[in-house]
Amino acid sequence: MASTYSFDIVSDFDRQELVNTLDQVRREVISRYDLKDTNTKIDLGDDQITVETASDMTLQAVRTVLQTKAAKRNLSLKIFDYGKVESASGNRVRQDIKLQKGISQEIAKKITKLIRDNLKKVQGSIQGDSVRVSAKSKDDLQSAIQLIKQEDWPVALQFTNYR
Repeated sequence: MASTYSFDIVSDFDRQELVNTLDQVRREVISRYDLKDTNTKIDLGDDQITVETASDMTLQAVRTVLQTKAAKRNLSLKIFDYGKVESASGNRVRQDIKLQKGISQEIAKKITKLIRDNLKKVQGSIQGDSVRVSAKSKDDLQSAIQLIKQEDWPVALQFTNYR
């Protein structure tokens, strides 16, 4: 049996879950007493969320609500890359939150180096914004997954296409 097994390491999120999360955040902002009259706007673009609200304090509260709702929907908080707070028209503040998707070349190199240094029978190869890991035995792939999960990566990682 000379077949090889493989899986992909990707950094992605479920966009529909994000849409649902933002709907819940908007509903809570409208109904919460301290946020009701802040006229907060939350817009979802292709690769970022824009939050515009009355003050830094309400922005902090909206961000907390966003993180809580995202965690409840199994979205990793590592997908949010908070930009700097800018002042908008009329004493209001705005913040862009970039949505991180894909593994950068730098992180992909660290992952393949970690695999190469610790597991002799497993190969890692960078393919665009994902990493393909292959080995002759499924047990070796399982140990590779365990090894990668032990590290604290700056992006959310998922393991897909396990075959």
